Amino acid sequence: MTEIRRRPGDGTGGLRTGAATFEGLREQAVALRREGLSRRQIRDRLAVHNNDLLNRLLDGEPAPEWTERPNAKDDLRARARELRLQGLTYDEIQLELGCSKSSISLWVRDLPKPERRTRPVGTDMVRAQQGRRQAAERRAEEQAETRRRAQEEIGTLSERELFLVGVALYWAEGAKARPQPYINFTNSDPAMIRTFLAWLRLLKVDTGRLRFFLQIHESADVEAAERYWVDVVGMDRRQFGKTSLKQHNPRTNRKNTGEGYHGCLSVRVLQGTELYRRIEGWWYGIVGASS
Repeated sequence: MTEIRRRPGDGTGGLRTGAATFEGLREQAVALRREGLSRRQIRDRLAVHNNDLLNRLLDGEPAPEWTERPNAKDDLRARARELRLQGLTYDEIQLELGCSKSSISLWVRDLPKPERRTRPVGTDMVRAQQGRRQAAERRAEEQAETRRRAQEEIGTLSERELFLVGVALYWAEGAKARPQPYINFTNSDPAMIRTFLAWLRLLKVDTGRLRFFLQIHESADVEAAERYWVDVVGMDRRQFGKTSLKQHNPRTNRKNTGEGYHGCLSVRVLQGTELYRRIEGWWYGIVGASS
């Protein structure tokens, strides 16, 4: 009988009793699945936040019908057949639906070929523009759906998972190989900054050791950018140092203006020499473990 011992931060949520068997957990997970619960609901009910373990617990158990999303291609196929029966050609169906001719051919190949007919001048151009617009909208919807599903796959991060993410994040984006007594992480993405700060909280770094420095082009709205980053980090304005202005080169194509431009923020941890050495060791530990 396989025994699973849970510890805080190991991704399984911890147990009051200290231990549980895999078979016992699987029995509970299967029962909840057959009651119609989703993976997220089962994960929260059993406090199992390790995706690999959850997959093993639910192995062979189909998802309840209410979690299944309709296939968008089923609707496209039905519409393609309807248009074909109305006498439209493959080109016209493609313009109407924005899908490939190969898919259309597969969907309607058993239907009779429509008779040739004349169309008013300019009709093809209008339909082509409409088809391209619809195709672009459909691609945007599919991309958004892919991102949404991928986001759901992550679920809740355990402390260990956040720890490893933070180490890799710093080693990719943070300052390295410098003899200065602090660590420095710079990025323009507020989500990256928030994730890095969450990692520092996990390491119990005193917020009093944090300093923030904005780097931005002089052509931007500097005051608005400073207010933006104060809101992002949620720290005292007095922890922000002097903003560094970059000279704007009008010969480049970069605008460095507009509501979406806020410059780059540097998060500096004072007295960080020892922390930097640990980060370096953690990173090479990850490298060695993955080799």
